[in-house]
Amino acid sequence: QVQLVESGGGLVQAGGSLRLSCAASGRTFSSYAMGWFRQAPGKEREFVAAIRLTAGSTYYADSVKGRFTISRDNAKNTVYLQMNSLKPEDTAVYYCAAYPTTSLNTNPSSWGQGTQVTVSS
Repeated sequence: QVQLVESGGGLVQAGGSLRLSCAASGRTFSSYAMGWFRQAPGKEREFVAAIRLTAGSTYYADSVKGRFTISRDNAKNTVYLQMNSLKPEDTAVYYCAAYPTTSLNTNPSSWGQGTQVTVSS
């Protein structure tokens, strides 16, 4: 089982930036893919971004493509989500997730506790 702890959420004005971090422990970090999801009030949790082992294998939701960047530092067991040009509709609780393997063809098997991101207009 992988333990995940997010940090970096907060309140920011529209057009601003935030960087979320997620520290992982419990399994060899370089053996599984990582992702970010979010859930806005009254909505279902949705996929935001994912990364397999390297920056060459990243995937984004259309709503964040070009504004958000996912990356990972395997030496630090940490995955990041750099969020630029934030919009009020990005307001949500953001969750870090670990997949069972390097494949993204399954659902994540571990979740963090979530971190709140609020974008004011």
